[in-house]
Amino acid sequence: MNAPASPAATLRTALATLLDGLPPKRAAQAVERLISHYRGATPTDAPILRDRADVAAYAAYRMPATFEAVRAALAAFADAVPDWAPGSHVDVGGGTGAATWAVSATWSGGRGVTVLDWAEPALALGREIAAANPALEQAAWRRARIGGELALGDTDLVTVSYVLNELTEADRAALVDAAASAARAVVVVEAGTPAGYGRVIEARDRLIAAGFRIAAPCPHSAACPIVAGEDWCHFSARVSRSSLHRQVKGGSLPYEDEKFSYVAATRLPAGPAASRVVRRPQIRKGQVLLELCERDGRLRRSTVTKRHGGLYKAARDADWGDAWPPYAQEP
Repeated sequence: MNAPASPAATLRTALATLLDGLPPKRAAQAVERLISHYRGATPTDAPILRDRADVAAYAAYRMPATFEAVRAALAAFADAVPDWAPGSHVDVGGGTGAATWAVSATWSGGRGVTVLDWAEPALALGREIAAANPALEQAAWRRARIGGELALGDTDLVTVSYVLNELTEADRAALVDAAASAARAVVVVEAGTPAGYGRVIEARDRLIAAGFRIAAPCPHSAACPIVAGEDWCHFSARVSRSSLHRQVKGGSLPYEDEKFSYVAATRLPAGPAASRVVRRPQIRKGQVLLELCERDGRLRRSTVTKRHGGLYKAARDADWGDAWPPYAQEP
């Protein structure tokens, strides 16, 4: 008997099906328009996604990247809280539900799921493709203005992915506070830009003030040691490129790298990484240079050489965003 397809494979198939019958030129035009305009600010009348064709094109273009970024953040969180899985999940500003697919790829089994978004066409399409994922068959898709007074109810997990950039400063604060009041764990993901990192740090500070501890990516809950304006903390997730991606962006590579910033915070007992690789490792002859954020709240460069034995091989295999050292080894 064949094993069931992974959530990632199932999602790719569902998204490819969305574009059946939609002329490639129209799909590309819709994506190019929506990249610039989709939810640039939370609307008060009608969302920029006008119809199913708009949503299908945008979902096929953006969902894989959002899925991979959120899945990477959730994987780091799950490593820090290995004996827990959410029994309920609210995805705020979830659109077509990429984060809900990432949750189902991280923790097996079903759970209560609610997706909140302003764009009704996005919710409708999310509901449609969720039928392919058994973990989402009973999910609730609800239209709600994201910002201001938002009642989330009690839940184990709240995800907020690529949403804070759409909100005013006051609405960002209100949303993070609502998530902190409702959930045992909150995961925020934003674009891996200086501005996206800034919004993540704002959320991180509010979550810590609300009594949360940081599970990932930071090894600590102290102030971020990165100086704003000089650098920013972000990571990378590899995304398979579809023909639509290649048509819109050009080029022929079968993949692209999604840069993202994130914070995962919880009220649960958590074991953060001893340190985190915060830049792509530099492999030199006989040595690997690792840029690390450490448990004492400082940044440090570590040089791992062949003299370190098995740790050297681990360093050569280490990736941007990994915990360091590997849990089974000591430095």
